[in-house]
Amino acid sequence: MEYQKGNQNKSHHESMTSTHEVGQGSKTNPLVQLDPGLFIWTIITFVILFTVLAKFAWRPLLKALKQREDDIRSSLEDAEKARHELNKLNDESEKIIAKAHSEAQEIRSDAKISAEKIKTDLRRQAEIESKKLKDDALLQIQIEKDRAISEIRQEVVTLTMSVAEKVIGKNLSIKDNQELIERSIKDLREYEA
Repeated sequence: MEYQKGNQNKSHHESMTSTHEVGQGSKTNPLVQLDPGLFIWTIITFVILFTVLAKFAWRPLLKALKQREDDIRSSLEDAEKARHELNKLNDESEKIIAKAHSEAQEIRSDAKISAEKIKTDLRRQAEIESKKLKDDALLQIQIEKDRAISEIRQEVVTLTMSVAEKVIGKNLSIKDNQELIERSIKDLREYEA
């Protein structure tokens, strides 16, 4: 139902338009006609509008564009300076890193030399202490050996005296004792050799 109503409205509009066109078919469009008054007023309006726009719009617009151009140029120059500074900082940082590497290498080399020196010093000190312990041990062995020999001699003297007393049956004089001891020691030395 609504569809039919819409179609009726459309056909009514079309009939009204065609009647209107038929009634005005003899008159021409005023915008297409050349009217000298309208032509002059259009030129005057255009010149006034051009002057006003030139004074109030284009100059500020051109000034703003010039300012924007200067800002962009300044930004580009700043960017170039920043790039130059960045390259300079990169070069400096590479130099610092290279210097740090060389210092680290030098420290490593010094540490190696120091470690080698400490190792050599410790080895030398260990050898000295080892030699000292060995010498002390040899000295202690010699002392113990001398003491043992002295005790053995003393024991030999005592045994010899006791055997001599038994054999002789009497106690010898101090001089005889001394001779007997020296002879026994001499025999003992020959026996040890």
